[in-house]
Amino acid sequence: MTRQTAKLFEALDELLDRERQALVAGELNVLADLMVRKETLMRDIGAAGVGEQAGLNRLRDKVNRNHALLNGALEGIRAVAGRMADLRQVRRGLETYDSSGRKTLFDTQARPRVEKRA
Repeated sequence: MTRQTAKLFEALDELLDRERQALVAGELNVLADLMVRKETLMRDIGAAGVGEQAGLNRLRDKVNRNHALLNGALEGIRAVAGRMADLRQVRRGLETYDSSGRKTLFDTQARPRVEKRA
């Protein structure tokens, strides 16, 4: 492995560690920038034709670890979005069904109780 490719491996290794830190800390806004840098480093490593299997395996393991963390973060975001949709539905009103299966909506929104009189 040349000195240049070793630097690429080291840079990608550090970037993957930073990506993990961002995922664990919930700093999802940082991920877009890291993704661009990661793609560039991976492309450069591929262009260098590096055949260093042990280094590639270590980096692959880190990529897989971060991928699992990212999937967990996405599942959490989906769960929050679903919960927020449920709360919006409750805010609009309570839906129930009567004995014949007809849906009834009970309005739960507060209406102003001030009445104007002339």
